[in-house]
Amino acid sequence: MTGPIRIVVADDHPIVRAGIVGLLESAGDLEVVGEASDGEEAVALAESTRPDLVLMDLRMPRLDGAEATARIRASAGDAPRVLVLTTYDTDEHIVAAIEAGASGYLLKAAPQDEILAGIRAVVAGETVLAPSVAAQLVRRVRAEAAAGAGSSAPPPPALSPRELEVLRLVAAGASNPEIARTLFLGEATVKTHLAHAFEKLGVSDRTRAVTRAMELGLL
Repeated sequence: MTGPIRIVVADDHPIVRAGIVGLLESAGDLEVVGEASDGEEAVALAESTRPDLVLMDLRMPRLDGAEATARIRASAGDAPRVLVLTTYDTDEHIVAAIEAGASGYLLKAAPQDEILAGIRAVVAGETVLAPSVAAQLVRRVRAEAAAGAGSSAPPPPALSPRELEVLRLVAAGASNPEIARTLFLGEATVKTHLAHAFEKLGVSDRTRAVTRAMELGLL
């Protein structure tokens, strides 16, 4: 990408929003092109400014962040990615945001460098989850798998040991460069393993791959 990453910030608390904007503007490679105080404004700004990313709070007036995310991701053309930045880490909020199409879910209490790294990773096409959020998803999926353990189901797809290693690191919140360093692989090789795993699991992105692998008891 040439030029700064263009971002719309959506948060209904002016002081919090100003702090986020200040953090982003100080990064050097990020540019705030719009500020929204509710979900309706976020959708409108995403349409009018066509940013690379919308940094989305969840509980906002008029239209909540999950519904705003769904509308933004459903828009025609090259829809901007959405990274949720919120204080809420309950199953209800996490699942709603991911199902709406968010590419990441971070908490406002995260270190500033983690938030900035998450923004860059999501714009690069990766999925970013706060560690506590990933843990919540693991617990939820395992509980659902246990509840349905008595039902008959086809055998899970055969993922290779390396594909499983890569998915375990994705579930832990690692980015492609981090996975490559951990497993002593090239980033292109990591992407290839992920593509094969996606195909075998019948999914199209990292979050759904991890969720599906957990449902099948592979992770």
